[in-house]
Amino acid sequence: MNLSNISIWIVRLTLGISFFLHGWGKFPYPPEGFASWLESIDMVAPMVIATTVAVGEMAAGIGIIVGGFFKGSIGNFITRLSALGIFIIMIGAFYLAHPDWFINEKLFKSEQIYIFVLSIFFLINGNKSFK
Repeated sequence: MNLSNISIWIVRLTLGISFFLHGWGKFPYPPEGFASWLESIDMVAPMVIATTVAVGEMAAGIGIIVGGFFKGSIGNFITRLSALGIFIIMIGAFYLAHPDWFINEKLFKSEQIYIFVLSIFFLINGNKSFK
């Protein structure tokens, strides 16, 4: 394994752990605090959405990591599907939770921009190894 592949694993682990912890932080089940916030912005079925988002964040975080252990199309599929989940959840987070962050200093000072950009990286590259 060369340094390029080690650096990809560092990025993969960082993104996976970070996103898993974002989901984990919304529990205990059901994530009532998150659901209350969703209800305050007039979301329909806030408990269902809150649970789906929390579980989705944890699953996508695990998927980004696990996808790296599989070679070929299976690993690529797991990685890209997980990255797509992160991408969609982050679009929702920017739209619902941080609409005032659109292309300004707040956005670029937050960890959310890096989670979003890394999801795009893995969505595009999948399990491509860099030599």
